[in-house]
Amino acid sequence: MKEIELRNVKGCTDYSPREQYIRNYISDTLKKVFEKYGFKPLQTPILCYYDLLALKYDEENDILKEVYKVTDQGNRSLALRYDLTVPFAKYIAINQNTKLPFKRYEIGEVFRNGPVKLGRDREFIQCDVDSVGIEGQLVEAEFVALYVEAYKNLGIDVIIKYNNRKFLSGIIIEAGIAEELVTDTITIIDKFEKLTRKELEKEFEKIGLNSKQMEKLFTYLNMKAEELINIESKNSILEEGINELNILKNYIEKLGLIEYVQFSPSLARGQEYYTGTVFEVYVKDGSIISSIGGGGRYDKMITDFINNGTTYPAVGVSFGLNVIYEILKNREEFTEKALTDIFIIPMGTEIECLEIAQKMRLAGYKVEVEMKNRKMKKSLEYANEENIPFVFILGEDELANDYITVKNMKEKLQKQLPIKNLEQEFEKNFSK
Repeated sequence: MKEIELRNVKGCTDYSPREQYIRNYISDTLKKVFEKYGFKPLQTPILCYYDLLALKYDEENDILKEVYKVTDQGNRSLALRYDLTVPFAKYIAINQNTKLPFKRYEIGEVFRNGPVKLGRDREFIQCDVDSVGIEGQLVEAEFVALYVEAYKNLGIDVIIKYNNRKFLSGIIIEAGIAEELVTDTITIIDKFEKLTRKELEKEFEKIGLNSKQMEKLFTYLNMKAEELINIESKNSILEEGINELNILKNYIEKLGLIEYVQFSPSLARGQEYYTGTVFEVYVKDGSIISSIGGGGRYDKMITDFINNGTTYPAVGVSFGLNVIYEILKNREEFTEKALTDIFIIPMGTEIECLEIAQKMRLAGYKVEVEMKNRKMKKSLEYANEENIPFVFILGEDELANDYITVKNMKEKLQKQLPIKNLEQEFEKNFSK
């Protein structure tokens, strides 16, 4: 038999039951918030035509370098999806009778053949919420509210940084930089907090910026928020960006959420498709440097994708499940959490114990039955190791007298309860 080394592909991870419990908790918590805000579930395929994913990019784009390409038996060029936004655009294009506005959420696997780091694997889960068909900052303010509530429910204190791509494009033009260099300049500005000034200057030089343009650009990027937003200019793009920022700030203040947000003039988000407001979410205490969520307005992507003369204004945000998991995984409430409520040990009463297990499951408890005929000591050790709070023991004598022994493992208490109406008796004697 051929020997192989048993290992995972780099950037792909196995999650134990306890680890996966935490990940399920994150996605379940997010789903509840998404649905509370009127977003509906959507499922799109993992496997896509490569041409679909590459439609809006040239072959040298960094995103396409990270795409996993595959072929099928018909030798068709396929790929694993690298995000959930393009498949969402495809869904709207195929289903043009979809009533707008349409608000959807999707939680699913995506794949990127890129660098592996904490919270960033090659196979990972994205949790996206998107709205298509609504213009203006009102819906963007609602996304801020959704972000705040979702992270609060997960027990994570966050700061939501925001900016506006029109505003950013406007100050680039105001610095005397040609419009055709705006996209390249934004790509470099996206690294503003990661590179030194000298490193940034080298990057700007490569795309043809001169020292005067760079100096003016750095002046703008280092200004305070109130100074930037009050810039007087005849630059229509800048004026529009400032107006949108002011409207959004006003809405956020009205919602009482201003303490959770921070205007960041260098926040760019590198993707070319953003057209207005952009967001990135960071842990408030700085314990994790990378963002744990992000998104923004992308009015042209679906509009250009469908290209049927109708405009499809869109805005969406994403939650990084993997990085959220890294934040939560060592918290006591999860490390001590029992995944099973009741462990039943039969003593020559296997089928009767299975019947009791079914009754307790119907009453809403998570129940496991000992089926390996382990000795009592070993069975109780297992229950302790798994932090199972209650153990039921049923022997032939107990069965003959219609009662069962119930052990409270944490408090070291033991009671005998009647098997008849056991669900009610257990509820009465032991809190759920």
